[in-house]
Amino acid sequence: MGMVTDPKSQFDELDKFLSTIVGTEDELIKVLHRAQSIFGYLSDDVQYYVAEKMKIPVSKVYGVVTFYSYFTTKPKGKYRISVCMGTACYVRGAEPVLEEFKKELNITCDETTPDGKFSLDTLRCVGACGLAPVVMVGEKVYGHVTPEMVKDILAEYA
Repeated sequence: MGMVTDPKSQFDELDKFLSTIVGTEDELIKVLHRAQSIFGYLSDDVQYYVAEKMKIPVSKVYGVVTFYSYFTTKPKGKYRISVCMGTACYVRGAEPVLEEFKKELNITCDETTPDGKFSLDTLRCVGACGLAPVVMVGEKVYGHVTPEMVKDILAEYA
């Protein structure tokens, strides 16, 4: 995430949460959500740790992590930019908007800028089709986005 963090305190925080879990596999998704909110992403180390603590095979943990698109195994930027590629957004010009973000940030999809500030990905549907094309930066939704607006959106986070 680009910020200096203390892995020990992060694992301590995860331990505290794990101690409230009954250790059933049903709880795995809840644990992984918590781990991702603590660490920012689910590294191999974190996946092994969760598997060991919950006494389940690491292959099962990895299977869940890779199945759900919410989970990420790579560090994301401080500001996570998601361009919606659902049908309405796509038809109304999401592709040129995505291309403009790639050009401005000099990264491709699923990459993070070298300074750790921005990461770029796509979503299937934000559920705001009336505002198409839609871009999300973190939790903030931008509607009717054009390639010309990309510079201004990025400037808000400069």
